[in-house]
Amino acid sequence: MDFQVIATTMCSLFVIVIAGFFSHKRGIINEEFERKLSGFVIKVTCPALIISSTMGDKMPDREHIPMLLLVSLLTYVILIPLAYIQPVLMRVKPDLRGMYSFMLTYSNVGFIGYPVVASIFGSDAVFYACILNVFNTITVFIWGVMFISGESLKDGFRFRLFVSPAMIATYISVIIVILNLHTPKAIAMPLSILGNMTVPSSLIVIGAALAEIPTRKMVGTPHIFIMCFLKLLVLPLLVYYAMITIGIDIRISSINMILIAMPVASFGTMFCMQMGKDETTMSQGTFWTTLLSLVSIPLLAMIIA
Repeated sequence: MDFQVIATTMCSLFVIVIAGFFSHKRGIINEEFERKLSGFVIKVTCPALIISSTMGDKMPDREHIPMLLLVSLLTYVILIPLAYIQPVLMRVKPDLRGMYSFMLTYSNVGFIGYPVVASIFGSDAVFYACILNVFNTITVFIWGVMFISGESLKDGFRFRLFVSPAMIATYISVIIVILNLHTPKAIAMPLSILGNMTVPSSLIVIGAALAEIPTRKMVGTPHIFIMCFLKLLVLPLLVYYAMITIGIDIRISSINMILIAMPVASFGTMFCMQMGKDETTMSQGTFWTTLLSLVSIPLLAMIIA
């Protein structure tokens, strides 16, 4: 495993965040642009990224797909209940608990996870990561939205969450995998190009959001750093050993652990903007988990080496 590649990948992403930061500071982009770009990412480029991730030339053995989906499901069966409990134990203010629940549960898998997984486990592991990411994608547009909006299932379940652009893209990608379909390049290539816009666009939004936060608030709070420790080390290792204990293949468990250990999902900041919520806490969590992951991800990679 090439730790230099991992560090280079993470640093490259930071450069894009910095570009968004200074673009906002210089007045090149404004809040209206950021909101529209967030909507474009959520409704257009992210669905394209999800679908294009299943359109590679090499398909994994389909017999592993049920196991990968099971691991994906079990991961969020563990993480989501813990997400409700941990902010309470951390004594986070009630109005911020949903933010912390989101940060503890959802990782930047699609944007950062895939290249990091490839650098640690090889390019063939990326497709496994795509399947392991299925329930991340499904639940982030259900529980993730509810965490930030403050709604709950008791408030009435919104069926439209199941027909959001990202959810429709997830259904399509699962069908492609199950049926082992090979998409023509005339379709795969434009979807791939469009999907590749997701990473820089989302990171620019994060950088711009950080530019709106007073410098003194970027230092972070004790709760933010406790969240970082739980998010980047404790929860990934907890899920990893849980999977090993029930007999899940060690390579699948290891890939899944690295995905969980990614920084806070950039969707959090964009959801806050879309819902009119104060994104200060979410941006702080995204910033610090991304920065600290430069150390935590290589550390986890050494543990499972």
